[in-house]
Amino acid sequence: MTADPDIEGLEALNRRVARELELLTLPAAPWVPERAVSGETLLDVAIIGAGMAGLAAAAAMRNIGLKVVNYDRRPQGYEGPWATTARMETLRSPKTLTGPALGIPSLTFRAWFEAQFGSQTWDELDKIPRLMWMDYLRWFRAVLALDVRNQHDIAGIHLGPDYATLEIEAPAGRQRVLARHVVLATGRDGLGGPYVPPIAESLPRERWAHSSDENDYAALRGKRVAVIGAGASAMDSAGTALEAGAARVDLLIRRRDIPRINRGKGMGHPGSVAGYRYLPDDWKWRINGYIAREQVPPPRASVLRVSRHPNAFFRQGTALLSARMEGDEIVVETSAGTMRFDFIVFSTGFKVDWDNRPFLAEIAANARFWSDRGMPDNAEPSLGAMPDLGPAFEFLPKVPDASPGLERVHCFCYPAMMSHGTVSGDIPAISDGAERLSQAIAGRLFVEDVETHFARGQAYAEPEIFGDEWVPILPEETAVPV
Repeated sequence: MTADPDIEGLEALNRRVARELELLTLPAAPWVPERAVSGETLLDVAIIGAGMAGLAAAAAMRNIGLKVVNYDRRPQGYEGPWATTARMETLRSPKTLTGPALGIPSLTFRAWFEAQFGSQTWDELDKIPRLMWMDYLRWFRAVLALDVRNQHDIAGIHLGPDYATLEIEAPAGRQRVLARHVVLATGRDGLGGPYVPPIAESLPRERWAHSSDENDYAALRGKRVAVIGAGASAMDSAGTALEAGAARVDLLIRRRDIPRINRGKGMGHPGSVAGYRYLPDDWKWRINGYIAREQVPPPRASVLRVSRHPNAFFRQGTALLSARMEGDEIVVETSAGTMRFDFIVFSTGFKVDWDNRPFLAEIAANARFWSDRGMPDNAEPSLGAMPDLGPAFEFLPKVPDASPGLERVHCFCYPAMMSHGTVSGDIPAISDGAERLSQAIAGRLFVEDVETHFARGQAYAEPEIFGDEWVPILPEETAVPV
């Protein structure tokens, strides 16, 4: 059997990555003047999180010559949701999207995949398997030699006019890091946590989970399970429970129908990526309110994953009214009648909830939200909780000219979407967002240090010509020909 000539292997791909970076003269040499406070060196940028967004941001900043470190609370190789709480079989995104590659062909998922499996297998691939995407991100981090500190949990961020102080719980003990800028690359629930309807409070905590919890689905074998919702995470949770041997799974869906069309996809092109941030407020409210009302449909494959089980039931037009325990059963009152279960999975999304992120307390106390800009009639309340961000994704003060140092903290996670669009959390435009962020932070660092840079220019003494390239003729040595 002849080996596929397209399968070059990862070692060859790694060499190609190095060569393409060399051709682009990347990464740039460090250029930010070193600063220290009481003997402690200031880091140019500290990035909290080393999932896809954190890695993309770190790579973009490294390419532009900044000194960056990522801090992530999870063990190495388990950053982000892909190998922990995500339960989809494949990604929703088309396999052709370039993700965090930053315009460098050899850094794309396709290059990584074809190097191992060949172009024919690529052509046969439908969607990217979830765990394979995680393997790709592990390689992305390794091949770029990004500086990631795992099992580093942020305990606090303290603002200052010239730098921020990070208090970090690390394996070696409590640490302190001083950074001129801080980037929050903390994921979809980056400024809060899961949203759970109030009826969950009437149930014992061990009898329900949110779809983002690290729930033991094997424990649901033989159980009657209710899944609340009809989005992608609901289908993934239902499918996982069914595959784990649940006796039955009922999807309780408030709407009378499941959304069929992804309206946001119709605007997913370079024009919207580049132009959304320049829209006036009324258009941002209008676009995001419309998409929130229409909702994003679950992937067809995820629905089929559930519906192929005869013990799966799609209960549309079924709203939750209350829940209580009767003996060992959960009794749920719905608009369609009384139902009994053993366990409930709430696939009800996320919310901005600063109380769930105590290390952000100083930011929460001072930051401005979209609700502070004035909300239109019938606006989606969750949109008003999004932070109002500046052009560098920086938090803006609720009180003008107050909170010095707040502008040094940048929100590069999903809640930035009201200000910047979906460039800080989703695969399609993550490179655009990372480069926008890195350019903005680099620009601000340059402006802050312009006196130093000007002095460097004045002191620069490497000659390009030496005076021996021509023979000078002085005016007094010869007459000008008539």
